[in-house]
Amino acid sequence: MTKDMPIVVGTFLERLSESVDETDFREALTSAALGLDLLKFAYLSLPLQPSGEPRLISNYPPPWTAHYLRNQYQRVDPVILRARVADSPFRWESDLRGFEISEVQQKLFVEAAEFGICCGLTIPIVDSRGRAAAMTFAAREPSGLLRAAERYGQALQFMATCFHIHVRRKLSASRMVDGILLTPREYECLQWAARGKSASDTACILGIKSRTVTFHLDNARNKLGVRTKDQAVALLASSLPSFL
Repeated sequence: MTKDMPIVVGTFLERLSESVDETDFREALTSAALGLDLLKFAYLSLPLQPSGEPRLISNYPPPWTAHYLRNQYQRVDPVILRARVADSPFRWESDLRGFEISEVQQKLFVEAAEFGICCGLTIPIVDSRGRAAAMTFAAREPSGLLRAAERYGQALQFMATCFHIHVRRKLSASRMVDGILLTPREYECLQWAARGKSASDTACILGIKSRTVTFHLDNARNKLGVRTKDQAVALLASSLPSFL
């Protein structure tokens, strides 16, 4: 049974705020999607430069996502190509009505169908820096997607945008703070400190000891040339870009 929408969205936003890696983000969206009777999803963020790598976070079967990225299907995928120019969500099915496709694109859809990805609802996302992304909720049959689109269309757009913002902010960062490169763990501990978490709180979240958190925070503080943790947090805040 579908949960009340405010509960699903509220829990989703809370989990996004606590997410620090791809696994966290995948689990947050998996839980929210299930709450809305949606079983499969894929978030694909395209690089600004053609030579860059896309970011794919999904609960599609791993063999399919590996095959998709290995063949660079994001460059020819009709759904992604349409999402790059569309300004509103759209539905698609395996018969590809409304698409003019090549043999390679037809092959892509045939292969996707073998993994139960036969139709979908895709939400285009473009932020203020021109970074394009797409959130797709997919299924084997269109009936469930139609119901979800009718019931939760606006909420799904809101959730997709929030997901994009958090992923860009937390996973696309270069770990540069005020021109200083921090280690992944130093940056992670400093991020949690910026959210008001104590060393013991962060230790519980990351599954490490409190003194280890303190060690990484001290290293970050020393690298940044500041005397206090609060000063280091202030430098982190000033280094974070605004994505929307």
